[in-house]
Amino acid sequence: MGIDLVLFDLDDVLVDYSHEVRCRTLGERIGRDADAVRAALFGSGLELQADLGRIDPEGVAATLAATLGTPVSVADCVAARAAAMTPRPELGEIVDALARRCRLAVLTNNGLMVRDHFATLCPPFAAHFAGAVHCSAMYGIAKPDPAVFAHCAEALGVAPSRVLFIDDKAPNAAGAVHAGMSGHHYQHLAGLRSALAAHHLLESIAHGS
Repeated sequence: MGIDLVLFDLDDVLVDYSHEVRCRTLGERIGRDADAVRAALFGSGLELQADLGRIDPEGVAATLAATLGTPVSVADCVAARAAAMTPRPELGEIVDALARRCRLAVLTNNGLMVRDHFATLCPPFAAHFAGAVHCSAMYGIAKPDPAVFAHCAEALGVAPSRVLFIDDKAPNAAGAVHAGMSGHHYQHLAGLRSALAAHHLLESIAHGS
């Protein structure tokens, strides 16, 4: 069967992502050091709760403000997240070409902030993924649980068998396969090109480094 939709992971696939830059940037905006931000956001489990949809972006900002003893806005959190993300030009070329052949979407283990502010966080990819950014927070479960892939496919209105999922973590790619999708463990560009070629999605993609 052919592929109607290519479903991408976000961090370390479409973009390079850095916890360090995110914590440092947020700290600079609110007048706290990066270590304090890291403890409040990641060490406390707050980010995980957001990823599972148990707290919304406003709640995250309010919790950070209470923990760190200083005002924190959603805009501060968005700016820090944006600073931590560097779109990969080589993936941009592939996405541009794929968009002419099939549907595209994102499935990421993230809170609703990434969905709601995707255009600000990732402008180069905003047009191709508009309205098609799906986060674990939407479903209350995270990759690699096969159920999150099934829910995402249902929400997108596409049969799992018609989806190719791409993720830099092997267990997540395996979870997609268990849900009935095709899965590719992204490790390098050559491997991705090969996977796309195997599904007859590569013809219009120029080969580069």
